Amino acid sequence: MGIQINRITNANIYMNGNSLLGRAEEIDLPDLSVLETEQKALGMVGTISLPAGFDKLAGKVKWNSFYSDIWLAFGNPFLPVSLQCRSSVDTYTSQGRSAEVPLVTFLTVTMSKLPFGAFKPKDNADFQSEFTCTYVKQQFNGQDVFELDVLANIFKVGGVDQLATYTKNLGG
Repeated sequence: MGIQINRITNANIYMNGNSLLGRAEEIDLPDLSVLETEQKALGMVGTISLPAGFDKLAGKVKWNSFYSDIWLAFGNPFLPVSLQCRSSVDTYTSQGRSAEVPLVTFLTVTMSKLPFGAFKPKDNADFQSEFTCTYVKQQFNGQDVFELDVLANIFKVGGVDQLATYTKNLGG
């Protein structure tokens, strides 16, 4: 089959459905961190860690300037904002670029840190926002890869509900 290399070299952010093209320098999407608890018991020759849920989802956006519409949307920590990060995944093989497909990440976020700016003479001001996330869904070429909704107890991998039995056991 040979070597296949996927590359992502750019992206765009959408806020509440509106393009923010050219306004952000970078975005750090949340990392999924599994919380684990240790299990040890008499008769076990070792200690193991077992999954116990997920840690808080947090991310950052570094803006290239001040934009009042963004600050107004993110300014209320009690109202969530819909973010979308869209990128194009280029696939390369020995025959050159063989495919270009979308990678889309949908987020529901509330701002946890809204910058007033860092200023230096003869340099662009620095504005970096931080957010927490209650919902994230990632699609690759239109296929669901991952979905986590903390407030609705939804966790899917490849479209398969990983909490179906758990939800049933809780009576949901």
